[in-house]
Amino acid sequence: MRTLCASTLIGELLVIGFAGLVAMRTSDLATGTVWAVSGTAMVLCLLLCGMINRPGAVQVGWALQIALILSGLVVPMMYFLGVVFAGLWWASVHFGRKVDEARARFAAQAADAAEASQPSQA
Repeated sequence: MRTLCASTLIGELLVIGFAGLVAMRTSDLATGTVWAVSGTAMVLCLLLCGMINRPGAVQVGWALQIALILSGLVVPMMYFLGVVFAGLWWASVHFGRKVDEARARFAAQAADAAEASQPSQA
């Protein structure tokens, strides 16, 4: 799950940075305000990449997805991109968990096979 979620978050980090540039040019918000919000979201994306396996990290990721959608209030294209990234986030979490379960199952099978192939010492 970590790899898929981190990939999604890195993509979001880039999109947030570009959206900050657009917001700086097209909105009435002060440049400092735009970069305080965008910078905070970008740092959160980066931190979540390393903490995705910790308790509550996925929920923080969902909050980030909601904030990304709501950023469409300032940059209308972000409504679309926010929904796209929310879908990617869902897929990353959903399929990432399935991959983690499959890896654990295969590791257990490999351990059982290695144990069975060793001669017993009686």
